[in-house]
Amino acid sequence: MNAADPAVAPGGHASLREQMTTMIQRLPDGEVPLGQLLDAFGDDGLLLLTIFLTLVFLIPVSIPGVSTAFGAAILLIGLSRLRNKPLWIPQRLRARSIHASKLRPTLQRGLVWVQRMERVSRPHRLPGLAEGRGADLVNNLGFILAALLLMAPFGFVPFSNTLPGLALLLFAIGFLQRDGGAVLFGHLGNVATIVYFSILIGGGGLVVKQLFNRLALA
Repeated sequence: MNAADPAVAPGGHASLREQMTTMIQRLPDGEVPLGQLLDAFGDDGLLLLTIFLTLVFLIPVSIPGVSTAFGAAILLIGLSRLRNKPLWIPQRLRARSIHASKLRPTLQRGLVWVQRMERVSRPHRLPGLAEGRGADLVNNLGFILAALLLMAPFGFVPFSNTLPGLALLLFAIGFLQRDGGAVLFGHLGNVATIVYFSILIGGGGLVVKQLFNRLALA
């Protein structure tokens, strides 16, 4: 994979789906270190990288262990955007590897969501929500929140990674297209994730309480 390849250039003429398809096809066989993906996109392609890393979560159940590594990388991308600094990734995280044979089919299924988002996204829609210092601050914080929600330890529960993954996809496309509508739906995705997690936690607590009461009565 080459950082200078026009298929992955943020300003290229290919659609986002075409760019992502090219990157998936060029994944090497065997183990793929996260650092290799970062180098392939470069600092100028961080939003494209976010979309790439997000694709794996756009199915109900994700590959075990991926949300921590990919979520941490996306979190660092958000922090670099917030601070307006080049991306820095710890060496330990750069060395984290995923087997391409497991990653590639999951990414390909996730491309359907990119295509759907492209169809409804409109460049420079609701510009007040996507442009300006105040909007940038709020939106980057929302992006960071979505990354943190993605890293929450609920990966075994259906849709627990899908909801924050979809929010991150909406944020990334909104940032690339300057589409305030997509960004707004990214924030709503965060709200939906928090509500869903609250239900999971509340329901789990209720189950534990009932089990404790039954044991006490036994």
